Amino acid sequence: MNALKSLLTPDRQAARVVPPTGFTAQLTLFTSAAMAFLAVFALALSLASGRLADRWSSALAGTATIRISAPAEQMDTQVAAVLALLGTTPGVASARALDQAEQRALLEPWFGPDLPVDALPLPRLIELTEGNPGYDGEGLRQRLLAEAPGAVLDDHTRWRRPLAVAASRLRLLGLVSIILIAGATGAMITLAANAALSANLPVIKVLRLVGAKDSYIVRAFVRRFTLRALSGAAIGTVLAMIGVAILPRADDAGGFLTGLGFQGFGWLLPLLLPPLAGVVAFAATRIAAFRTLKGLT
Repeated sequence: MNALKSLLTPDRQAARVVPPTGFTAQLTLFTSAAMAFLAVFALALSLASGRLADRWSSALAGTATIRISAPAEQMDTQVAAVLALLGTTPGVASARALDQAEQRALLEPWFGPDLPVDALPLPRLIELTEGNPGYDGEGLRQRLLAEAPGAVLDDHTRWRRPLAVAASRLRLLGLVSIILIAGATGAMITLAANAALSANLPVIKVLRLVGAKDSYIVRAFVRRFTLRALSGAAIGTVLAMIGVAILPRADDAGGFLTGLGFQGFGWLLPLLLPPLAGVVAFAATRIAAFRTLKGLT
């Protein structure tokens, strides 16, 4: 509380210890602004990646596909048998066989619109929707094996699991990126503070001779560098949020780059970055100042 009060209370005499302009001021402002700018986009990338993976996983959840591979003369018989079996399977809300137009639409992105579906020995697909509670997957596979040997159940587990893992790892990657950015910010501010301390060593020695306490000298450096970092981070955050806001919005296809941004209360998260930069600058400058003053004794 006392540290916060000392930051907010101006002290003209203490401010004279630290030069208001110069290389250290520019370095601190630029570093804080640049790092906050990068942190906003790292946060936006992490959230957008997680949303995309969650959306894909949700789209696959609750549905399954049965693929039927059989000779042409047996295909309709096996499709009818599988639909009848699914109609009596607990946990299956609905099931329907995809027609040729739907199967052509599924293959069109890879093979083009002129694919001769009628002339190709493609398997038939049956889409089923899971009810509540769900069905017994292993039991359904055994029944399909007995009723329609050419039917294979795909419950999309192999698709959902990697997406869920990707979502958690991308969120973790965003957090790690922000931590690394905070560490780099602290390192640069420490260098700037050490440069300012070295440049003002004669003034610091005179202040000590006239009875100034180390805490008074440290407070002067901490206040100046913390406010510089806070101002620079605020500028970088605002510029980055403007950049994110003017990006294209997410389209119906769920494109990744068009969905890069914040949603709802997510727009409040970047506002935490300037205070975080201030805390990093406060700690880095305080440690550097006390270390330098200790070396003078």
